[in-house]
Amino acid sequence: MKIIGVIPARYMSSRFEGKPLADICGKPMIWWVYQQAVKVKELNETYVATDDSRIEAVCREYGINVIMTSENHKTGTDRVGEVAEKINADLYVNIQGDEPIIEPETISKAIVPFFEDYGLQVSNLMTKIHDPVDVVNFTVPKVITNKDGIGLYLTRSPAPYPKGDINYSYYKQVCVYGFKPEALRFFCTAPRGKIESIEDIEILRFIENGYRVQFIEVDSETVAVDTPNDLEKVRKILGQKFDAEEKS
Repeated sequence: MKIIGVIPARYMSSRFEGKPLADICGKPMIWWVYQQAVKVKELNETYVATDDSRIEAVCREYGINVIMTSENHKTGTDRVGEVAEKINADLYVNIQGDEPIIEPETISKAIVPFFEDYGLQVSNLMTKIHDPVDVVNFTVPKVITNKDGIGLYLTRSPAPYPKGDINYSYYKQVCVYGFKPEALRFFCTAPRGKIESIEDIEILRFIENGYRVQFIEVDSETVAVDTPNDLEKVRKILGQKFDAEEKS
C-alpha cells in the first residue's frame, strides 16, 4: 500500500497570518511539522501542499517536499484532493500544518485501521477532554461515536448533554485524517452538507452522506497553533524539551 502524507499550509489566516512560517526555536513552524511527519514509518512520501510562494520558497530552502496548489480551496481536505490528482497513492494522510509537536505515533494511529479493514474509506482521531473548559469551547469540535468508534456526529456544542448521567468522558477531534482516493474524490466534488455548513466541521460532509468514519482514540498532548498565544505555548514546550535534553 502506497501511503502519502500531505501537510496543507496556507499563508493567509484570519486569526494568525503567516503562521506556517512563524519562528519556533530558530526554525519555521512548517519545518517542525514536516520533521514529525517524516518519522511516521507507514508514510512512503510526505509533501507540504501550499498556494503561497513564500511558503514554497521556505520549504525548498529547508529541503522539504512541496507542491503548489490552487488558491481557491475552501478546506485543507480540498488541497489534499488536488495532491491526489497529481500523485497516485492508495491512502492519503492529512496532517495539520499548525501542530508542530504532534507525535509520529499519533499520526500512525490514523493509518493502522486501513490495514485491518480494507473497506474503510475515512479515518480521524479523537482524544479525551481533560479540561472542562474545552467542553464548552466552541473552537473545540466534540466527537460522538457508536460503540465501535464509528462517527455519529461532531459538534461545537457541549454534547451529549448529561441529563441522565454525568459519568461521561467527552472527546475532541484531533485533526489527522486518512482518506482513500475515492473518498477524496467524493469530498472534492460534493457540495457542503447542511449540517457541515452550520457547524463548520468538514468531516461532517462524509457523515451526512453515509460514509463510515472510523475514529481512533489517542492520548494526544499536541497543541494546535491558532493564535500567537498558542505559538508561545509551543515555544515554551520545545524550549523545556531542549533544556532537559542538554541536562541529561
